[in-house]
Amino acid sequence: MTDTVILRAARWVDIVTGTVHSPAVIVIEGNRIATINPSDEPVDATEIELGDVTLLPGLMDMELNLLIGGPGGPDGLPQPMHGVQDDPAYRTLRGGVNARTTLLAGFTTVRNLGLMVKTGGYLLDVALQRAIDQDWNQGPRIVPAGHAVTPYGGHLDPTVFQRLAPGVMPLSVAEGIANGVPDVRACVRYQIRHGAKVIKVSASGGVMSHSTSPGSQQYSDEELAAIADEAHRAGIRVAAHAVGDSAVVACIRAGIDCIEHGFLATDSTLQMMVDHGTFLVSTTYLTDAMAVERAAPELRKKAAEVFPQAKAMLPKAIAMGVKVACGTDAPAIPHGENAKELGALVNRGMTPIQALRAATTVSAELIQRDDDLGRLEAGYLADIIAVPGDPTTDIAATMDVRFVMKDGRVYKNV
Repeated sequence: MTDTVILRAARWVDIVTGTVHSPAVIVIEGNRIATINPSDEPVDATEIELGDVTLLPGLMDMELNLLIGGPGGPDGLPQPMHGVQDDPAYRTLRGGVNARTTLLAGFTTVRNLGLMVKTGGYLLDVALQRAIDQDWNQGPRIVPAGHAVTPYGGHLDPTVFQRLAPGVMPLSVAEGIANGVPDVRACVRYQIRHGAKVIKVSASGGVMSHSTSPGSQQYSDEELAAIADEAHRAGIRVAAHAVGDSAVVACIRAGIDCIEHGFLATDSTLQMMVDHGTFLVSTTYLTDAMAVERAAPELRKKAAEVFPQAKAMLPKAIAMGVKVACGTDAPAIPHGENAKELGALVNRGMTPIQALRAATTVSAELIQRDDDLGRLEAGYLADIIAVPGDPTTDIAATMDVRFVMKDGRVYKNV
């Protein structure tokens, strides 16, 4: 294959304008798009004929964790979400499988938002990102967070998912457990020192952990401000797990860039997000499809109370103009089913093109890559997928990805 590739298909989508153009002739040189539908095509190029499909930019998932969940064991059952019996090497190897599954589903860029497992201080998602970047493994472009910064007993404290007794699994600041301003600063510095490109903080309780109530603010205003300050001085953005309204407000005031979930946010808080330009990764599909029947009764009770409120919140956020980026919280839904989030966004009030933007241009802006990711445009990286039909009228087409190119390399063509 030469350095120049021509993709031919029936259609392509201009994400910015929402226009579907026909035909699609995209010229790729190296790992970037050179031209679209040129009047003169290069003569010495490898041609790939894709037929009756629509070309889109590679999709993006702004909240997942490749290091948990994934393929089952010998009994065929899914792996436990937070299996404490898994050592870091085994977990990272399984993360490689999850990464390939995600890429082949059409998601070429992801944020791995916060390790919440014991690793001895190793940043497994950074290691996985390096292996993919060096072409040892197939997977999406990863923006790794390292360990989630959480207070002792907070939602992302690994010991609270299985209610481990005191002292059973000691955890360090390096592994995300940080209490007080000096600790949270040290914890953020550790993650950044060892390769994190985004910081994840547990700002409130959650639904699927034996921690405080979902609405409880878990870090003080001073701790949240210190986390944001430490990350921002290093040029790193901060994402906050925040379910409760008071926690969302505290995060916005602290200058945190992105709210994950935001399920209990009130109308006035959503307006604060609009006013401050705070992003929302709503992870809304899991409120429809998460396998809560496997959870303890008290966790099922929390889900029954919180999920209906989450479903009511998102249509208001969309209507008010909150910047909503696509994120699934996989494996809260299985790895590889990420596009179901787009269908859920449409069900909550987005048009299909708005949902596509949530997974492309809005996500690219969130990770500060809107100058080279999220569009089919000359000069942008050649992250291109193909789906049947017209996804601007039928978002379900994104569940049937026929072709995947990342960084100018073809990973799937069926």
